[in-house]
Amino acid sequence: MQGLFWLVLGLAIFVGGHLFTRQRGMRDRLVAAKGENFYRAVYSIVAIMGLFMIAHGFGAYRAAGYIQIWNPPRFFGHIAILLVWPAFILLVATYFPGRIKARAKHPMLLAVKMWATAHLLANGDLGSILLFGSFLAWAVYARIALKRAGGVENMPGAPEDGVSGRNDLIAIGVGTVLAFVFMFWLHRPLIGVGIFG
Repeated sequence: MQGLFWLVLGLAIFVGGHLFTRQRGMRDRLVAAKGENFYRAVYSIVAIMGLFMIAHGFGAYRAAGYIQIWNPPRFFGHIAILLVWPAFILLVATYFPGRIKARAKHPMLLAVKMWATAHLLANGDLGSILLFGSFLAWAVYARIALKRAGGVENMPGAPEDGVSGRNDLIAIGVGTVLAFVFMFWLHRPLIGVGIFG
């Protein structure tokens, strides 16, 4: 239970910090009073502290034994893999603007939604539901908030065809390599759970 406490506290801090950035009035007043550098420093510290608590809490929870809520069908794991692959491509497309980024509007948030949904499908324990459900809820909220603020529809579109095509190929290629390297070789040593085998 101690692991769950730190997990929930870390999620509250991490997600709460990100939600604060959507409160433009409070954010602007803080920046005006303390300066942009102060705001960025505090934001970074809060995010890192939240991530540390999440990692520590989930690790402690897992070590104490999973609290199973439901048992996902085996084929849900295959669906999860199919969702994580394009999530990596969208993540890379965030930094290489092309048609993929233009169509996705906000590829980082879409990547988080796909990643979180994939893990919710593959894991039916309480800790995973809290962890990935929180990230999914945050991504959905952030997307709605951006749309209401005009921050999605007013984003610039894809660059000219040559650059757009090259960046899309980079996103697909690099995203695919990262997805397979992470799933086949890095997930077990970094996360502690193997995807295959």
